[in-house]
Amino acid sequence: MRTGAKLYTALIFIFLYAPIAVMLFFSFNSGSSTAVFEGFSLKWYAELFSDAQTLNAVKNTLILAVSSSAIATVVGTAAAFGIHHMKSRYLRQLTMSVTNVPMMNPDIITGISLMLLFVFVGGMMGLATKLNFFTMLIAHITFSVPYVILSVLPKLRQMDVSLPEAALDLGCTPMQSFFKVQLPAILPGVFSGMIMAFTLSLDDFVISYFTMGVDFMTLPVHIYDMTKKNVKPDMYALATLIFVVVLILLLLSNRESSKDERMQIKRLKAERRRRLSLHKNKK
Repeated sequence: MRTGAKLYTALIFIFLYAPIAVMLFFSFNSGSSTAVFEGFSLKWYAELFSDAQTLNAVKNTLILAVSSSAIATVVGTAAAFGIHHMKSRYLRQLTMSVTNVPMMNPDIITGISLMLLFVFVGGMMGLATKLNFFTMLIAHITFSVPYVILSVLPKLRQMDVSLPEAALDLGCTPMQSFFKVQLPAILPGVFSGMIMAFTLSLDDFVISYFTMGVDFMTLPVHIYDMTKKNVKPDMYALATLIFVVVLILLLLSNRESSKDERMQIKRLKAERRRRLSLHKNKK
């Protein structure tokens, strides 16, 4: 039974990661074939850094991803804080249901609806170009915020409720209590939400395709345009670099999560020792 489970797990991992391994391997191929490895070379990496159009698409994608993830992190953290402190359970459930809609909604529906909204508002304002960088930015913030909320809320629930109360008793204002006590406690969740928002923005194609203007093209849309003709092998090199960056971000996120878990365990042990000492003193 254990052997079968291990074999099944191995097959799943092979199915998931074999295409990535092939891409990594052939990004160092001296030829353009994806079937025959002609020799080790950094040719396609050199080609990549001389492709001005692709580099411009990468720059646009990074600008959009960094901007949208930063704004979504601030908005999502504030929203999670507000949801956590709602006194009405029904209002909290209703708000969470509305929050989950952008995640459950198909991307094509979200993209079309946002495009229609931007075109309508742009027409009312008499704008010549109704879709541009800012429409894409708003769209990316819209679908990123729910993921930040879902990353921050569990940390707020795990936080000791006496911490902000103690800060207020010691003379902190509610704002000082948030930045000096509560924010450090939920920082791993905020960091995880920011990374999630960044990777989602980096990867998005459907919503970007419907909300972009003619003067701002992201990398996924650029690659889609290339598939209509021929995808150059330097895309293997670019995909490899993106994979490495995302892997590093994932490792950093896991490191922060494990650090937070160790701190939680230390706090629980310290609290247990304190209670045991109080119990002994009473006896």
